[in-house]
Amino acid sequence: MTSIDPELPQLLDSAREWAAQDPDPATAAALSELILRVADGVPAARQELTDSFNGTLQFGTAGLRAPLGPGPNRMNRVVVRRAAAGFAAFLTDAVSAASPGTRPRAVVGYDARYNSDIFAEETAAIFAAAGIETFLLPLALPTPLLAFAVRHLDCDGGVMVTASHNPPEDNGYKVYLGRHAVEESGRGAQIVTPYDERIAARINEVGPLDSVQLANEGWTILDPSIIAAYKSAVAALAMPEEFPARELKIVLTPLHGVGGETAVSVLNAAGFKDVTLVQEQAHPDPDFPTVSFPNPEEPGALDLALETAARVGADIVLANDPDADRAAVAAKDPDTGAWRMLRGDEVGALLGHHIVTRLASRTALEGEQGQGVLANSIVSSRLLARIAKAAGYAHEETLTGFKWISRVPELLYGYEEALGYCVAPGLVRDKDGISASVLIAELAAAAKADGKSIFDTLDELYLFHGLHASDQLSIRVADLGLLGAMMNRLRVTPPESFGGSAVESYKDLSEGGEHLPPTDGLLYITKDLSRVIIRPSGTEPKLKCYLEVIQNVGSAAELPQARQAARASLDNVLHDVREALGL
Repeated sequence: MTSIDPELPQLLDSAREWAAQDPDPATAAALSELILRVADGVPAARQELTDSFNGTLQFGTAGLRAPLGPGPNRMNRVVVRRAAAGFAAFLTDAVSAASPGTRPRAVVGYDARYNSDIFAEETAAIFAAAGIETFLLPLALPTPLLAFAVRHLDCDGGVMVTASHNPPEDNGYKVYLGRHAVEESGRGAQIVTPYDERIAARINEVGPLDSVQLANEGWTILDPSIIAAYKSAVAALAMPEEFPARELKIVLTPLHGVGGETAVSVLNAAGFKDVTLVQEQAHPDPDFPTVSFPNPEEPGALDLALETAARVGADIVLANDPDADRAAVAAKDPDTGAWRMLRGDEVGALLGHHIVTRLASRTALEGEQGQGVLANSIVSSRLLARIAKAAGYAHEETLTGFKWISRVPELLYGYEEALGYCVAPGLVRDKDGISASVLIAELAAAAKADGKSIFDTLDELYLFHGLHASDQLSIRVADLGLLGAMMNRLRVTPPESFGGSAVESYKDLSEGGEHLPPTDGLLYITKDLSRVIIRPSGTEPKLKCYLEVIQNVGSAAELPQARQAARASLDNVLHDVREALGL
């Protein structure tokens, strides 16, 4: 006897209704085919259809991001049209309240993923129909260029259609605010709470899809001068008068993304002429055929770049993720003779040190005391705080994500350990892998001119500030409920020590604090200054554990032993974290 599934008729009705209104013939046809397979009793088809219609894709501080496909829980033209209409209503209200009679302005950009150009064009058409003065970037370009354009064009809002370094089947919708729509410190930055909630509310108020108006004209496709303005501004960050060295052989990969031409052009304009692109990954390709996952942090992602570097005798490898808002660095480790990718915290410290050195040169010339703030996310290394203090600058920690880092008042430099660096907040109030690459090249060339490597520069920082070593543990779960259970276990039975050192400071980050809004996370600092932070991921079904230990070093001769001791300490802390989580 065959059992009857009571939910199936409603699911099929919802799918047929969606297919009938879908403006995209490709997704409508795919959905109709899926409906037939479900009706034929194919279990995999039923699972796919259920997931596609399992609620509505939620708009949050990361905007929207999901696999492409039909249904309310996927990225498609229906979901994007509703998001654009809701955001247009939000912008209209916000600008009217802040400056009555002012016409809102917005700029839209897109990368080279599947449907990015279509999503961007329809967003521009909806904005224009809503009376917003709308600008569309002229071609697939890096996310930092969109963030630059929001400020450069004095816009109230910006949309970047990208899924950054997500898998090929994904796309996303990243939102920025500016001018009249947000407070001064957030102009040109990604949205944070409560703006996400307000935009989501306006999206939920959008009526039937056929009520969303799209203009046939009325928006401006920007000419290439906007690209030239970005390139010129970023290239001008270089300080050849203070750091004249330019002899540096660079290998660069955009990982099949949109940053290759822009990055090479900017590096060349800054004086770095010897740049070799990884040819197999040089041009945009939404399938990302040479990597299993288009994220420079993933194992194997830089293999082709490292092979190219070995072949051409490069000094350094630079890698951007597909939308070029992140930067990875690899170099030959003098201790082992092998190429290795630097951790985000290592690059973050190098850039922080280089920036305060640059600032020292300028303040000496101008005869003024340096002012401003260096910032990093709470899960990033504490080394930047020591660098800032030694140089006489303030330092702040923020919640994870550049939407928080970029809002720090008087920000001079900010970074997060996940390869995100903001080296010029006056130009791009977000992470920018291209401007970061310019300063990485500058500091690497300066080190080479002194007969050193960037690893030698790191060692100098360790000798002065202590060796800071970090590691991570990520625990992926199939059931999201397990994340809450593990966090609850830690709150009910808090660990007393990590790595043999007693916990001296404990903070439940969900309670918030003077400088940090509440977030689900736990922070421990032990007597020997080891630090453990445990938090659920905001974007994946993972529990993430961030570990850092500090070893004081008396002399360069002690560094090898200090590195070994730090690794042993990290291993001991990792063991205790696993035990505390019941793993």
